[in-house]
Amino acid sequence: MKNEFIAFIRDLQDEICSAFEKIDGKATFREDHWERPGGGGGRSRVIADGNVFEKGGVSTSVVHGDLPEVMAQQFGVSNSKFMACGISLVIHPLNPFVPTVHANFRYFELYDHEGQLKDSWFGGGADLTPYYLEEKDGSHFHRTFKEACDAFGTDLYPKYKQHCDEYFVNKHRNNEARGIGGIFYDYLRPNAEKTAEDLFAFSKANGNAFLKAYLPIVEKTKDIPYTDAHRSWQAYRRGRYVEFNLIHDRGTLFGLKTNGRTESILMSLPPVARWEYDFHPAPGSQEAQLVEWLKPRDWINMQDNG
Repeated sequence: MKNEFIAFIRDLQDEICSAFEKIDGKATFREDHWERPGGGGGRSRVIADGNVFEKGGVSTSVVHGDLPEVMAQQFGVSNSKFMACGISLVIHPLNPFVPTVHANFRYFELYDHEGQLKDSWFGGGADLTPYYLEEKDGSHFHRTFKEACDAFGTDLYPKYKQHCDEYFVNKHRNNEARGIGGIFYDYLRPNAEKTAEDLFAFSKANGNAFLKAYLPIVEKTKDIPYTDAHRSWQAYRRGRYVEFNLIHDRGTLFGLKTNGRTESILMSLPPVARWEYDFHPAPGSQEAQLVEWLKPRDWINMQDNG
């Protein structure tokens, strides 16, 4: 399973980077190979200063070794070794009308001190963080992942959408959402009902849905004219993105606590962000509408939302 998942994420990285370079038309990805002290490493690709993408990263990693004590305490184990592999991406477009996007698909194995596999699980998902939004674009993003999930059970999308709505929030800001969500799942373990191959197929389906969910929105919005005021709002909302990633994101914290490569871990941060004291958008504005979109809602059956 480990080898299958590693092959999947590396192929997906190639596919996504190629598609992004094509739609940008100017910038290309810089690739860095890095090694982790203690075992493993990764392949980070970063794009910057493009026609469409101001900054973004698509990284794969395969790390292994002794489980750090802080993680061993979290999992309730001792004298354990681990292997974690995954793909993680964050893309910050230049145009404020193009949403920021995040996706992550990962696989984890835990071994005893003799090297015997004693636990494994899958995790992942994708979510959209717009600054300005047409409702039907939010619906397209959610519907694409619903279709990917439905092949494995119609109960999965509602469950993992709810997980996403509950996870990507700034708890220190009265549970304000980072974006409009998507799907998020974690700790999917093989059991009597679903084998590791079943869960791998589910992860692949969602990974392969990513470009279908995001690229049509980019194509539609990348050439919309914008003003300095639009960019200012984008930078303000990006500040909320930074707050979540540095305070609450489990992937960021895991990477830092396991001696991951800091440059790759923090590549998710935007190039420009701003903070303003007690700022509120003008009532009735596009910015105020975005704040309403951030509240958990049914993006599939929009007519039920009034």
